[in-house]
Amino acid sequence: MTEPATILAGTLPAADKVRTSLVEVVVPVYNEEHTVERCVRRLHAYLDETFPYPYRITIADNASTDATWQVATALATEIPQVTAVHLDLKGRGRALRQVWGDSDADVVAYMDVDLSTGLEAFLPLVAPLLSGHSDLAIGSRLHRGSAVVRGPKREFISRTYNMLLRATMAAKFSDAQCGFKAGRTSVVKQLLGEVEDNAWFFDTELLLLAERSGMRIHEVPVDWVDDPDSRVDIVRTAVDDLRGMARVARRSLAGAADIEVPERVRQAQMPPGLGWQLASFAIVGTLSTLAYVLLYLGMRQLVPALLANFLALGVTAVLNTAANRRFTFGVTGRRDALKHQIEGGIAFVVGLLLSSGAIALLGAASPSAGHSAELATLVAANALATLIRFLLLRVWVFNPKRAGGR
Repeated sequence: MTEPATILAGTLPAADKVRTSLVEVVVPVYNEEHTVERCVRRLHAYLDETFPYPYRITIADNASTDATWQVATALATEIPQVTAVHLDLKGRGRALRQVWGDSDADVVAYMDVDLSTGLEAFLPLVAPLLSGHSDLAIGSRLHRGSAVVRGPKREFISRTYNMLLRATMAAKFSDAQCGFKAGRTSVVKQLLGEVEDNAWFFDTELLLLAERSGMRIHEVPVDWVDDPDSRVDIVRTAVDDLRGMARVARRSLAGAADIEVPERVRQAQMPPGLGWQLASFAIVGTLSTLAYVLLYLGMRQLVPALLANFLALGVTAVLNTAANRRFTFGVTGRRDALKHQIEGGIAFVVGLLLSSGAIALLGAASPSAGHSAELATLVAANALATLIRFLLLRVWVFNPKRAGGR
């Protein structure tokens, strides 16, 4: 690949603007000779009138075969804040990698050339980055405060894709595909070396790597209107995205990424009291499990498995809640004791459903299974119920904020 051709005009902000951090906005284009001028002029006019920071608009031409490059260079020659960069190979991710990697700005951003996203969200997008509060920022069409106009097909695909990211990759950000993103340049350059994709999955991979490294991602609700002239191959893009997800998952399991963790993440500690609570809960849970096993084995000689499980689980659930109330969460006295037992009963119901379901599945899969197989299955089901119990007790039943409000 040859070096990209660049035309860089002056970046002089208007005299009445705050001369602080420089923001570079990249507009990737491919064969957009009929739209690039209108969109860039609109973006420039908006930023020039409303944006309180120095800025640069960079048109990144992805190997266009029409007159896009000629239009871009003409704009860069005419408008001081506009730059044009030409790449010989296609790929939105490749264009962003090139421009962001070479940028001298404090914050880098990009938006689609169709400007489907309302520009009013741009300052809220970059403000947390300029202040140092966040590392990356994304526009979200799936935020409850967003206003989105698009067809049902694109809506379904977008929601399904982001749901898959949350279900399979444990992603916490809500919209990976919105073409409206920004990042602190120092952070972005750190991530670029680990991002492999050069096309549409580039955004998602960057966000997943950032989130896994403990970086803070800010989300902004946006107004978004679907571009009816969009030429994105939805099927091919979806397949490429699924392949990208599988690749990132393999890398995550292998621990291949080598990204410096932010200082605030290195210094982060467990929430107050969590270390002791985990240790105490583990001890109480171990004793409860032993009591459950003994009760179950004793009752199983007299009654069917489901009834023995119900009785053993019920007795140990009451004892477990009482012990955790006193020793794990430090609640003493009789006040709200019955209420805590009732609320803790939800964990009992969860455990009962899980264990009863496990017994039913075992009976269906292996009708001749013995008591030892039943017990092993129940212990495994109750282990999952134990995790749910701890979360319920800590976050809800014995939450100090609830106690303070009583």
